[in-house]
Amino acid sequence: MDSVVDALRLSLLVSFSATALLFVVGLALAWVLAMRQFPGKNFLDALISIPLVLPPTVVGYYLVVLLGRRGWIGAPLYRWTGWSVVFTWQGAVLASFVVALPLMVRVARAALEAVDKDLVQISATLGKSEWETTWRILFPLAWRGILAAVLLSFARAMGEFGATLMLAGNIPGHTSTLPLSIYSAFQSGDDALAQQMAVLLTLVSVVVMILANRWAGQRL
Repeated sequence: MDSVVDALRLSLLVSFSATALLFVVGLALAWVLAMRQFPGKNFLDALISIPLVLPPTVVGYYLVVLLGRRGWIGAPLYRWTGWSVVFTWQGAVLASFVVALPLMVRVARAALEAVDKDLVQISATLGKSEWETTWRILFPLAWRGILAAVLLSFARAMGEFGATLMLAGNIPGHTSTLPLSIYSAFQSGDDALAQQMAVLLTLVSVVVMILANRWAGQRL
C-alpha cells in the first residue's frame, strides 16, 4: 500500500508541476497562434504538435539528446552547475510538459479562436490596449475552454510513460510515477498491485475527463 501512495504522491507532484508550466507556456503559445500572423507560424504549430504523432519514447530520446549530461543544453548545464535533469523528478515534469503541450495549446487555441472577433475589435476601437482586451475580453469569454485544456493536460501528464522513462528513469520513490510503477509491478509478476494502481489511475483520469467535458460545455 505504501508503494501505491508513494507513486500517487509523486504522480500528483509531477502532474501539478507540469500543468502549472503548461498553463503559463501553453496559454501564451495558444494566444500567439490564435491572435497573431507571422512568418513561420505553421512551422511553430507543427513543432508544438510533433509529440502528438511521435512515439513517447522518441520524444524522450530527443529530450535526452537535448538535456542529458552530454546533450546540447544538458552538457553545459552540468559543467556549470554539476546538476542534470536526467533521473530526477524534475525530468519527469519536463517529459510530461512536452508530451502534454500540444493538447494544452490546441484546446486553448480553439477556445480563444471561438471568441467573437467583433468584441475584440470593439474593445480596440474604444481605446483599450491589446493587453487589456486579452485580460478583460478574450480570456474571460474563453475561460471554459481554457480550463478544459488545463484539465486535459493534467490528465495527459498523469498518464505519461514513455518520455518519462527515457528522461527520468524508473527509480522507486524518486521518479517512479503511477504509470511506471504499474509497469514495474506487472513486470515483477505482482498483478494485484498493478491492478490496484491501474484502477486508481483510471479513476483519476475518468474524473478529470468528466470535469473537462463539463467545463467545456460538452464540446470536447
